Amino acid sequence: MTEKIDHPDKLKSAPLAYRNEPFLNSPDGRILRILSEYQEPLARFRREQIQDTVVFFGSARFKGSDAAQQNLTAIEKTDATAAPHQQDDLKRALTGIDMARYYEDARRLAFLLTQWSIQIPARRRRFVVTTGGGPGIMEAANLGAYEAGGKTIGLNIHLPFEQNPNTYITPSLNFEFHYFFMRKFWFAYLAKALVIFPGGFGTMDEFFEILTLAQTDKLAKKILVLIYGREYWNRIINFQAFVDAGTVSPQDMNLFHFANTPEEGFEFLRDGLTKYHLGGETKKAEAREVAPDIAKTRP
Repeated sequence: MTEKIDHPDKLKSAPLAYRNEPFLNSPDGRILRILSEYQEPLARFRREQIQDTVVFFGSARFKGSDAAQQNLTAIEKTDATAAPHQQDDLKRALTGIDMARYYEDARRLAFLLTQWSIQIPARRRRFVVTTGGGPGIMEAANLGAYEAGGKTIGLNIHLPFEQNPNTYITPSLNFEFHYFFMRKFWFAYLAKALVIFPGGFGTMDEFFEILTLAQTDKLAKKILVLIYGREYWNRIINFQAFVDAGTVSPQDMNLFHFANTPEEGFEFLRDGLTKYHLGGETKKAEAREVAPDIAKTRP
């Protein structure tokens, strides 16, 4: 005789798949998480009417001039002979004073670029300053764009060590990604120009990835690449050695341009963006008319 099995009178409803958090956070839900990091930013960019961007890369470790000086002053007040590591701290603080000029220059360049771009007559926002959303050069560029009265984007990344978004990002354009490759996609997809300030491994990674895409014609549009700070970069990378070794062609050196002042960098970006993305040479005069007086304006 078969044993009778009791069962509930009413079976509990199963969760909807898109509300099933254990599934969404599992390996099987990975494709949905990846698609979310594509579709959700796309929806926000459309809502905020962002047509294209100018991306600033650079070190997260640089401070502004005032903050760098305060750090040095605090270290100098301590007894440098008390511990060996304090000599190293002093050396790093002095280097921080020198590197602070790049923070100030990124702020100034982003200010000039944004002050010009917000005057371009267009239905959507053009050449919006975009960064990785963190401190250092990223903060400086977001700050400069904010001071010029424009919107500014931060594409942050979720890391084991906390990297909080800087406070100058437009709140509706503050993003946080889990996947590095989706974050890189958004750096490249909307970008019409890339500005490379002195930085470390992350900056090098982002710089060479975009440069490779440009070299191999994998970008659907002309992208300007501005390398800021010839002195720094010539110490880090011997670009001519690539040509001498035959690993790149001499023409590949035309993929990027050096600048040493914010004004020089701004003029390169303004003229290039006008030529390639605002209707060509015939509109260069119009672009110059709406350009700020770079000798007088200050963030």
